[in-house]
Amino acid sequence: MEKVLIFSAPSGAGKSTIVNHLLGIFPQLEFSVSATSRAPRGSEVDGREYYFLSPDEFARKVERGEFIEWEEVYSGSCYGTLRSELDRIWSKGHVVVFDIDVKGGLNVKKLLGDKALTIFIMPPSPEELRRRLESRGTDSAEAIEKRLAKAQEEITYAEHYDKVIVNDRLEEACKAAEEVVSRFLEA
Repeated sequence: MEKVLIFSAPSGAGKSTIVNHLLGIFPQLEFSVSATSRAPRGSEVDGREYYFLSPDEFARKVERGEFIEWEEVYSGSCYGTLRSELDRIWSKGHVVVFDIDVKGGLNVKKLLGDKALTIFIMPPSPEELRRRLESRGTDSAEAIEKRLAKAQEEITYAEHYDKVIVNDRLEEACKAAEEVVSRFLEA
């Protein structure tokens, strides 16, 4: 059966760290690279973290129906999942792993139903989320404030996810994610 795991969280909650941990444990999991219309940050590489598209390229792909979901997550910055990513991963018999925004995650769940498991990674507190974002050193103070405001909205979607894992202690959050994923893969 073609399955997908959908991880969503506010920026700085530890979602990517947990996803990378799971990818190292379960060989049948494969990361779905999302597309975005924003520029790369830090050491991000096209085709690894994201497919970086110009706003015009992104819009053309939307018009041609090449996305299974997409959203304008931040003003002027669109993110989406290309249909070709699912086909590429499923053709190998692997399980697709998404690391996407809350609205996109719920849209994919709606589209794929029981084939999909949604997991929301919750930060332990707004203060800890701020500390994590500031310690990254990749965003301006203004960008951090935007991310924190966005986090307040994103957290309201957690109740619609199949599972919520609070990332207070990374080791415990990784263990909880392993257990949830293992049960889903065995079902």
